[in-house]
Amino acid sequence: MTRPKTLSDEHVLKIAHQLMHEHGPEALTFARLAKACGLSPATLVQRFESKARLKQSTLHYAWDRLDEKTAQVADNTPKSVDGAIEFLMALSRDYGGIESYADGLLVLREDLRDPTLRARGVIWKAKLSNVLESCFEGVLNAPAGVGLLMASQWQGSLLWWSFDPQGELESFVETSLKRFVSVVVTSTA
Repeated sequence: MTRPKTLSDEHVLKIAHQLMHEHGPEALTFARLAKACGLSPATLVQRFESKARLKQSTLHYAWDRLDEKTAQVADNTPKSVDGAIEFLMALSRDYGGIESYADGLLVLREDLRDPTLRARGVIWKAKLSNVLESCFEGVLNAPAGVGLLMASQWQGSLLWWSFDPQGELESFVETSLKRFVSVVVTSTA
């Protein structure tokens, strides 16, 4: 098999991200990535300089994709309480089963270790909160900060499901979000 002469950084980072999820962040090396994408390790070193920069670039790539998906889903979400649930359900669809979710937590660990990647999380939290807040506009007496509360409920439901992954993740999350909404809407109406 001949090596490709060029691959975009985006394509290389997509492959790097897949490797991270399949084998863990520590397994992302220039040698492994070179084998997966067909470029030489030397070419990858020229592009990314160090393993730390490669890992950080890969994680920024992942954040970019998440930001794009969040914006796309938000643009297609009805501004209603049911729309808030639809929005979070759409973001939940890529988590997969327990093994995939657990592997994702290893990647999240890397985000938490890096201040620039943590900053991406802060920005994403604000985006999620704003989209969810807009879905509660017009709901009588909706509590201040309901968007962040709902985002927190969503993230919590993902975590609680992971401890006892009985049934489908999506079903568990949807039930959790509907309970949250029924409590918030009932208690504030």
